[in-house]
Amino acid sequence: MNHDRYDDALIENVLAKVKTIAMVGASANLTRPSAFVLKYLVEKGYTVIPINPGHAGKTIHGQTVVATLADLTAPVDMVDVFRGSDAVPGVVDEVLQMETVPQVLWLQLGVRNDEAAAKAEAAGITVIQNRCPKIEYGRLSGEIGWAGVNSKRISAKRPARMEGFQRLGIGQKNGG
Repeated sequence: MNHDRYDDALIENVLAKVKTIAMVGASANLTRPSAFVLKYLVEKGYTVIPINPGHAGKTIHGQTVVATLADLTAPVDMVDVFRGSDAVPGVVDEVLQMETVPQVLWLQLGVRNDEAAAKAEAAGITVIQNRCPKIEYGRLSGEIGWAGVNSKRISAKRPARMEGFQRLGIGQKNGG
């Protein structure tokens, strides 16, 4: 796969199908990007399991932290990686050892490792690199436009409405 550019349809399909996410490198520091991405995804209806060995057993935004991917007690649809690019090969090895291999490996903004991505893709995993699911969700649902940001997407299709103030959803996951 070309990891320099992703079709909106691919990103939207991933975000619509995924229901459970393991977030490797989730931080208990609520000012860190991983903490507010976790909070946003939970508010959008995803089940997010924070992975951080230093905080295992504690909670981040009400979600119980697990030490490693091997410690997960249920399958996940996606592994979201908030670690440096040099840590990705090890994360891919952990992912491939999981009893149920997730459908998606998502590497956050600034995180890219083409060799590790190729290894994951060879195992049938969809890989998204150097992107943020929070940003992509906001862009594809139209929420990001409320802040005056150009989503580079024009559509006459109405976004799915979610409960709450100024909350939009995407794809079949949220009834859109």
